[in-house]
Amino acid sequence: MPKREDIYGEDEYAEPEKQLHRHVLYHVQAGDIVVVDARGDLTSGIFGDMMLTYFKGRGGAGIVIDGCIRDYPKARKLDLGLWLRGVTPNYHTQTNLMPFAVNGPIACGGTLVMPGDIVVADDDGVCVVPVAMAEAVLAKASEHVEWEDFSRLRLSQGGDLRRYYPLSQEAWPEYEAWRAEQAR
Repeated sequence: MPKREDIYGEDEYAEPEKQLHRHVLYHVQAGDIVVVDARGDLTSGIFGDMMLTYFKGRGGAGIVIDGCIRDYPKARKLDLGLWLRGVTPNYHTQTNLMPFAVNGPIACGGTLVMPGDIVVADDDGVCVVPVAMAEAVLAKASEHVEWEDFSRLRLSQGGDLRRYYPLSQEAWPEYEAWRAEQAR
């Protein structure tokens, strides 16, 4: 949230346990991805090397921040997934942001993220999947990946783009035969 001095002081190290952003990391379990709404701020480093080292040591898998981190040269060596808007030398108490809540609904990159949502991230970006929709999304995505694999194969063999991407109804029986062959 935007900082208010009556709620959030300036000294990061005077009373470390009052630094709410630390508390999100105390909940981390192996494989977790932490998602932070930093309001798109490019001046505030939400986590730095020490916090990210702790996160990695707890089994954390990745960080998604609608904002920045500090200490990027050391952070990238931790082998964590990092999806960020950028990096900065500033720690958050030097800026106009303050941690406000942990493990609650947030907006990150214009998307509502609820505790427990499934986060899927790769070099193309980040998607948030509500748990209740996970099976349906997985089925749809799996089907899409399969026909794209088939289409990519046909296109690499000189196939007609109009026929194979997106996969046309005329090519669908050919795809189904290919898929059946793959299942054997």
